Amino acid sequence: MTGIRDIVEANRSGTAIGITSICSAHPLVIEATFAHAKARDLPIVLIEATSNQVNQDGGYTGMQPADFRAFVESIAAKVGFPAERIVLGGDHLGPNTWTALPPAEAMAKAEVMVAAYVAAGFRKIHLDCSMSCQGDPFPLDDATIAARAVQLAKAAEASFTGAAEDAPLYVIGTEVPVPGGAAEELDELAPTTPEAALTTVDIHRDAFAAAGLGDAWSRVIATVVQPGVEFDHDKVVDYQPEKARDLSRAIERADGIVYEAHSTDYQTGDALAALVRDHFAILKVGPGVTFALREALWALAAMEGELLPPENRSNLRAVALERMHAEPGNWRKYYHAEGHDLELQLQYSLSDRIRYYWPDSAIAAAQDKLFANLRAANVPLALLSQYLPTSYAALRSGTITSDPADLVQAHIGATLDLYHGACRPNA
Repeated sequence: MTGIRDIVEANRSGTAIGITSICSAHPLVIEATFAHAKARDLPIVLIEATSNQVNQDGGYTGMQPADFRAFVESIAAKVGFPAERIVLGGDHLGPNTWTALPPAEAMAKAEVMVAAYVAAGFRKIHLDCSMSCQGDPFPLDDATIAARAVQLAKAAEASFTGAAEDAPLYVIGTEVPVPGGAAEELDELAPTTPEAALTTVDIHRDAFAAAGLGDAWSRVIATVVQPGVEFDHDKVVDYQPEKARDLSRAIERADGIVYEAHSTDYQTGDALAALVRDHFAILKVGPGVTFALREALWALAAMEGELLPPENRSNLRAVALERMHAEPGNWRKYYHAEGHDLELQLQYSLSDRIRYYWPDSAIAAAQDKLFANLRAANVPLALLSQYLPTSYAALRSGTITSDPADLVQAHIGATLDLYHGACRPNA
């Protein structure tokens, strides 16, 4: 864990360095992440799972924490990236999945989840108890949020049995953007006030101390605030450094702590670099990389349409849309268009709700057929240049093969490069 702490300390000292947190459970995204890191000899890669993706009940991936670790490490082994340079994190770990239950029941389940994450080797733990449970007021007050975070920290500490230098690192913070982007229309966002950011730190520090968790508090490395970035279905609110200047300076008064920025997806390279410079040293990205995945898959499907007769095609796009209509639970609350406009949202919304559907057996089978078709078809370079120019350039430079999986990963790699440039500008 020295790697992340070194990054935090260097950033606090004025060095423009940070770390990207890849929050995805898709195997092609994770493989692209490790291939990208290996090519650039990154000393550390941070992969995070969210509480709704992975928990003791399986989450929407069907994986418990130990399963997710094995899944990630198997992909790293395939790529040849060393397992000892992987840090696993748990994002939004709290009662979020069980908010329909009374607080005591929801928190009991959250304790089990956090303990399972730590026991499985996850070492960066975001304690997020900002959500109201059944019967709670809305919003929760800071003291309640901190008390519940302490409850989960106790469970995490009790579950850890390793060496002191490998003990869990914690992230706190209550001003958390909506996972996966905003559901409603966006206006310009105001950053968290410096006073609110420091109050969150102070209240949590006092709560940890009162519970006898001083050592755990010494491993709190970041707090989540709103830097003024967000995205919805078709708009992005860009980071404006001048509006976050006071917030940026405020964290310098909190020993050992930087900011963690959520919803950085779709920010420009310059904006990401400015965030890192302004002590947002941990940049979370999720939908941004799966959006790139979908772009690449749709491009491959277009190439298939150019090369094969209709009866031989995978029809990946049609299959994906049919399954999304048949099982609307993951998008119904977020997409409100009708007709053709709904078809556009289902495919192209920046919130990328389609990411929940890639594991579907029918969609996975169509993707497998797409890849098999293109392997057999020997895609012409001109067609690859037309539909996936970034992958074409990588192929021409000799850094990837023409295998469809490589083409997809090279396209995802272009997004990862923006984060690499921001977090390690001199690498």
